Amino acid sequence: MKRVTIYDVAKEAGVSLATVSRVINGSNVVKGPTRDRVQAAVEKLGYKPNAIAQGLALQKTTTIGLVVPEASFTYTGQIINGLIDVAKIYNYNIMLHTITAGITDFNSVFEDIIKSHVDGVIIYNNRNYISEMETLANYSIPIVVIGNPIRGEKICSVHVDIEKAVFELTSKYLEEGKDKIAIIEDRKNQYSCSRMVSGASKAFEAKGKKFDGYLEIPDDTRTSYAFLSRWLKNHSYDLMIGNRDSQAMAIVNASRENGISIPDDMEVVCVIDTKYNTMMRPQISSFSIPSYDLGAVSMRVMTKMLQNEAEADKTIELSYLFTPRQTTKD
Repeated sequence: MKRVTIYDVAKEAGVSLATVSRVINGSNVVKGPTRDRVQAAVEKLGYKPNAIAQGLALQKTTTIGLVVPEASFTYTGQIINGLIDVAKIYNYNIMLHTITAGITDFNSVFEDIIKSHVDGVIIYNNRNYISEMETLANYSIPIVVIGNPIRGEKICSVHVDIEKAVFELTSKYLEEGKDKIAIIEDRKNQYSCSRMVSGASKAFEAKGKKFDGYLEIPDDTRTSYAFLSRWLKNHSYDLMIGNRDSQAMAIVNASRENGISIPDDMEVVCVIDTKYNTMMRPQISSFSIPSYDLGAVSMRVMTKMLQNEAEADKTIELSYLFTPRQTTKD
């Protein structure tokens, strides 16, 4: 039998997660009919709020929950290494929760996090889990988000400004008169992809132009490579940008098969690269993202939050560096 979660109650009552959280925790903020709807949904679905309450004991476990999408393990390895190294310095243990597409999502790990008595939670946020994190924060669990600048009462974040990086890159090409620029969809990291498109759009707007180079992969196509193999038969660009190096590799291979020379006919850049880029020929130009530092700084911020240090910054932006390689001309 499927376990009833707080998300089921919110859907049944037609309210937000935060509202359900307040009702089951005895808050007086929610009044009248709304409270009645939530309580009716709890009774109808057989939801057991006391199961959550078991995880709210005010005790220190020196354990930090880490939530990472399984699909991102390839390029979050260094982030996790940095986080663990700092955790060891401050004598914290890490409890890993994974999100697997089609099997487990943030909703399904939500109650597990609460009941596990962790002192705090660090989340690699490749999707915009804003409402979920705000609800988690209602349980007075400190949260550090890696990936985008979310902030709140008990939420801090550490990120690299992907939007700015792509804005600067796109602006450079536009200055050179190259406006045939494309960004390919990354199904595994929609949030990062949206930041990339926003950066390119702002660069085009600054030149009085409109960016229309976002390439969405059809639902019936499984991979970037399968889509690009067909698409590049009839389309050409000055520059194509992929979020991950694996996507950029697909661009390079599909281009070669369609008679497009890299970088002579078209240049290719990825935002995030991994150790596999060093094995690729040609090596792909990319932004050097300080992955290890993202993890290390996130854990340090968490320790400050747990110690109630006033200087714990709500939002920390780390720098990046563009590294030209063999898939660009400069």
